[in-house]
Amino acid sequence: MKKIIETERLTKSYGVHRGIIEVDLAVEQGEVFGFLGPNGAGKTTTIRLLLDLIRPTRGRARVFGLDTTRDAVAIHRRIGYLPGEFTLYDRLTGGQTLEYFANLHGGVDWSYQRSLIERFDLDPSRRFREYSKGNKQKVGLVAALQHRPELLVLDEPTAGLDPLVQQTFFEVLREAVAEERTVFLSSHVLSEAEKTCDRVAIIREGRLVRVDRVDALRDLAVHEVELRFTDAVPAAEFERIAGVTNVVVEDHVLRMHVSGPIAPVVRTAARFELADFVSREPSLEETFLAEYASEAVEVASHGR
Repeated sequence: MKKIIETERLTKSYGVHRGIIEVDLAVEQGEVFGFLGPNGAGKTTTIRLLLDLIRPTRGRARVFGLDTTRDAVAIHRRIGYLPGEFTLYDRLTGGQTLEYFANLHGGVDWSYQRSLIERFDLDPSRRFREYSKGNKQKVGLVAALQHRPELLVLDEPTAGLDPLVQQTFFEVLREAVAEERTVFLSSHVLSEAEKTCDRVAIIREGRLVRVDRVDALRDLAVHEVELRFTDAVPAAEFERIAGVTNVVVEDHVLRMHVSGPIAPVVRTAARFELADFVSREPSLEETFLAEYASEAVEVASHGR
């Protein structure tokens, strides 16, 4: 399969501040590739290096087989980009902003642009400064998508979008992949990656710690479960279930973390007078924070 993005020992140093360290990536044509990690892990730095918005301290990156520092203009012609913070000219309307970007690319299929505006439920007549965070994000998405780029580079693309618009966004991504276009997106939400990505790379503290198919990520997911009973809380029944940890009892409420299948917890809860059942999958950032805490405990115990 053709490689669309390749990096070799890509490194960016900000002096005393962390950037990224020897990142090796290979993104293939026609896949949705997730670049995941907590805030501050190095996701945006990597994207800016790929787009030649900043220069690497060492290492190299290629997009479409072209060197990012020598052929940035040629690369940019073939890319749609949504930055993590999308801000533009406050006095322009959304429609004028989209027309501006369309003209920069030498024109677009205007009927496709109109269909995107309609699907994202965007009012293009309002000025940019009047938009909410979610509507600004819609303008950014349409601007990135409207010229049907070969590669979409999206930094936290669903930030601020309501669930219905998110579903529309996921549909548009699937359509892009069906046309053998490629998507590189950053996120810190594990569930979002599971819905959209074929493969993911996980970055932590500037270093890649894992590159795998998204199915293999499920062993990282830990559900936070809250059970509300009408009678005494049978905590011991749940503490013996494999994968259940951090069991806390408060009045008639039982809270726990569940890794792996949740079905055994559901079956056990059904044996008692259950008033409510809530399960929440934490963000990837929360999962990493939990891992950091466990690592710190391990280090402390080894040091004694």
